[in-house]
Amino acid sequence: MKLTKIKQKLLDEAYHTVIQVCLFDKPLEEMAPLLAEDVMNFGAGNKELTKTRAAFLKQIKNQKELASGLKMDFQFTPILRKVINGGNSAIYTDHVVNTVWVNDVKSELKFRLSFIFEYNDGHWLLIHSHTSTPDLRRTDDEVWPVEELKKRTAFLEKSLEEKVAELHDKNRELEVEAALERVRSKTMAMHNSADVGNTVVTLFDEVLKLGLDKTIRCGIGILEGNEQMETWSASYSPNGKFELRMGQLNMTVHPMLVGLKEAWKKKKKGYAYEFIGQDVTRYYRALNNEPEYPFNADLKILPEKEFHNSFFFSSGILFAFTENPISEEAAGVLQRFTNVFGQTYRRYLDLQKAEAQAREGQIEAALERVRASSMAMHKSEQLPETSQVLFEQFALLGNIPDRISIGIFKEEENIIELWATDQIGSQLDHGYSGPLDEATTISKTYKAWKEGKDSIVVDLSGQKLKDWVRYIKEEMKLPIDVSHIKGRRVQQAAFFSKGLLLCTTNEPVADEVMQLLIRFAKVFDQTYTRFLDLQKAEANALDAVRRSSVDRVRAEIASMRTKADLDRITPLIWNELTTLGVPFVRCGVFIFDEEEEQIHTFLSKPDGKAIAAFHLPYDSSPFVGAIENWRSKKIQIIHWENEEFSDLADTLVKKGQIASRQQYLGTVPKGGLYLHYVPFLQGILYVGNTKELTRDNLQLVQSVADAFSTAYARYEDFNKLELAKQQVEQTLTDLKQTQEQLVQSEKMASLGELTAGIAHEIQNPLNFVNNFSEVSSELIDEMNEELDKGDFEEAKALAADIKQNLEKINHHGKRADGIVKGMLQHSRTSSGQKEATDINMLADEYLRLAYHGLRAKDKTFNATMKSEFDENIGKIKVVPQDIGRVILNLITNAFYVVKEKSSLINLSSEALAKLETSEDKYEPTVSVSTKKTGNQVLISVKDNGNGIPKKVLEKIFQPFFTTKPTGQGTGLGLSLSYDIVHAHGGELKVNTREGEGSEFIITLPVNHQP
Repeated sequence: MKLTKIKQKLLDEAYHTVIQVCLFDKPLEEMAPLLAEDVMNFGAGNKELTKTRAAFLKQIKNQKELASGLKMDFQFTPILRKVINGGNSAIYTDHVVNTVWVNDVKSELKFRLSFIFEYNDGHWLLIHSHTSTPDLRRTDDEVWPVEELKKRTAFLEKSLEEKVAELHDKNRELEVEAALERVRSKTMAMHNSADVGNTVVTLFDEVLKLGLDKTIRCGIGILEGNEQMETWSASYSPNGKFELRMGQLNMTVHPMLVGLKEAWKKKKKGYAYEFIGQDVTRYYRALNNEPEYPFNADLKILPEKEFHNSFFFSSGILFAFTENPISEEAAGVLQRFTNVFGQTYRRYLDLQKAEAQAREGQIEAALERVRASSMAMHKSEQLPETSQVLFEQFALLGNIPDRISIGIFKEEENIIELWATDQIGSQLDHGYSGPLDEATTISKTYKAWKEGKDSIVVDLSGQKLKDWVRYIKEEMKLPIDVSHIKGRRVQQAAFFSKGLLLCTTNEPVADEVMQLLIRFAKVFDQTYTRFLDLQKAEANALDAVRRSSVDRVRAEIASMRTKADLDRITPLIWNELTTLGVPFVRCGVFIFDEEEEQIHTFLSKPDGKAIAAFHLPYDSSPFVGAIENWRSKKIQIIHWENEEFSDLADTLVKKGQIASRQQYLGTVPKGGLYLHYVPFLQGILYVGNTKELTRDNLQLVQSVADAFSTAYARYEDFNKLELAKQQVEQTLTDLKQTQEQLVQSEKMASLGELTAGIAHEIQNPLNFVNNFSEVSSELIDEMNEELDKGDFEEAKALAADIKQNLEKINHHGKRADGIVKGMLQHSRTSSGQKEATDINMLADEYLRLAYHGLRAKDKTFNATMKSEFDENIGKIKVVPQDIGRVILNLITNAFYVVKEKSSLINLSSEALAKLETSEDKYEPTVSVSTKKTGNQVLISVKDNGNGIPKKVLEKIFQPFFTTKPTGQGTGLGLSLSYDIVHAHGGELKVNTREGEGSEFIITLPVNHQP
């Protein structure tokens, strides 16, 4: 049988390659693809027999090594070129003369080469090779018998055909075994359900290679442990497109499926079903309607018949759908595929379980690394390190996110504090924050967290994605590379008690990854709680350091008295910032003088020494922005380059504030500084550093600023108090001079008694000054306590009270001048020394003196005087001038009120007529009595005047209160009397009834020591 030109060409090429490799210099690698796996070779030697490709190649390699370096030549004479087996097998035999030169000696070797080739799957393979030498028993001129040669040739051809048939069957078996091995290998490589689909693809490919029906649709179904069948099927669509379908198939939608499952349950070997006519349509319509099985068969082009065959293994089935009945050989092949898949699928399940356990071990190790990282945290600044560890562990577990973040919900501040990695997993230096009401992402996660959910997924695209990217770039200032974003951003958040772990990707993650994130969150929650406890303890320790620092600031500034003391400000601030561990290059204080619109600046170098103290007006200051932020009570952070520092230095030199530019620029590092302006009541505390300060460091600076503010306010108050004190002292000096010059000249009646002395008269305003000073001191202590508590509103209220007290001190100091003039009528010098005094005699003397004094002024006045003195009193130690002044004042007032009542009655003729006919005719009466009770002496002055109205009763002992007409009294008499009695350790009380009169009772101790 003749070959086609193409097959003949391929055969000649294969033959030529074999000859060139075996006898010439072509490399072995070019012949290897042309050898069958079980190629058989008979060499010229008795033991030169090989049965495999590898052995044959090794033998040729050895021959080449032996011939290395020899000069050889070959002459070929073709003997046989024959094609058999329907054009799929060929025999090539050649006579070869090999000439060899050894040490320039020529020798010839003769042998015969025979090759058998077989055509398979588009190419020729060498399946048999034989090298033989001529039969030495024959002579060269012997003639071969033709008939015998024919018989031998026929025998050889028959033997060859049998050999070829045997080889064909063996080759088919090898093909099937190779296909089974490939399916077995693919099955052995399965690790998850997705890999089953790959195995089905390999199965389908191998079935087609083995020449089974091209219309076949085959696949795998897993029934074990499922109500539905988990199914993978592969086929070619009518237009020649490969299709792989995966899903869950309801086994009750068609009788074939019901029967199939029943047969599998009964552990039969297989199941066959023939679809005919409408049954084909019903079946595929049922598949199309299955929601969990993505089948979309075109019902218009279905075949009239279809055959289903299933082959069972322990966990499910291998199935095939064909338009023609499958052959016995095909059924056998599919059964063998089933056996292979069934054997390896069970191992796959075991391997999957083992790998799940190993995966769990990996996860636990990752969780432990996260736990260890979070357990090692001591400060919130270490959260980025934990974020990086989380990123690394996700990556090690095969899930690489775009970013990992840790978010802490701070409800009291209405923000989320975010610590994140960058988009390649490296940690970022500091935290970021945003309001909880941010619409695209934060508010949604916060709501889910409040509702107690364990996770949430926020999928952003379109305008919402643009809004989110803009927000985190422009407002949160979180660095983001938008080139990583491919039109979608998925935020997967797992919650813990204080916040969330956020895994950001450009596509949604698998459920397994989401569950992994939830587990990470639970582990982090346990250790984060411990971190908070540790942080609280460290915060308490830091708070103690802060309080100590605050106390030092207060104490230092409290000792300042003059402007010269302000030079100690910069070393003070430098020391406290250093003690608190705040990094800085320069620091200082700006005091804003709103009245003069001046900034008083005190700066310090890194070594704590002052750079300069300079003063700039608001309008020429480079700190205009700082002034506005100070007024708004905002912390300001800006960056100054060296050029800006240089400009300010030039300005300061020009204004004469500093001696040279170097004085100011000497400590400015290359690249400038970040300037942090932290406000307090009177100005700002300034910290300059090469990097931005952290939130915690800014809080420490704020605490120093607040302490400085409180202490500096006290310094200012002290200056005001000192000024007020100087004013009061000057007034007191003036009053003392007036006291020495003025003598009360007015006399009572003709006796000319003198009223209270200047010293007692001015004691009242001085008491006000002293009292308000003491109260102000106590208020300052209270204000400091409220500031320590952080109650700034209460502190402000106390500061307002202090201001009012200072105003009152100033007011009463000025009133002292007027008091002197009002006291002149009542002053009389007293020795101030207590003497043994006869109280009865003193009272009797002043009773008479007062009466006659009043009579001297008004001859028409008459009154009855009554006295009742306890003779057992004896003498007691008092200041006779002072007690006499009190008794005189009370008796004079008594005579005044009875005279006033008598005058009122005389003005009314009708009332007078009524009294003259009445038994109750009014008789002005003043009674004075004394009595000893235990260790006390009581002196009573009683009148029957009109009494004291209730509305003024509480005021009668107040200074300058009087019911007398203008010009007739100063209102100091009862006030002075009250003070004199109290100075003697006694009491002055009044009993009164309106319309009936009053009684003033003096109670004095018998032996009082001042």
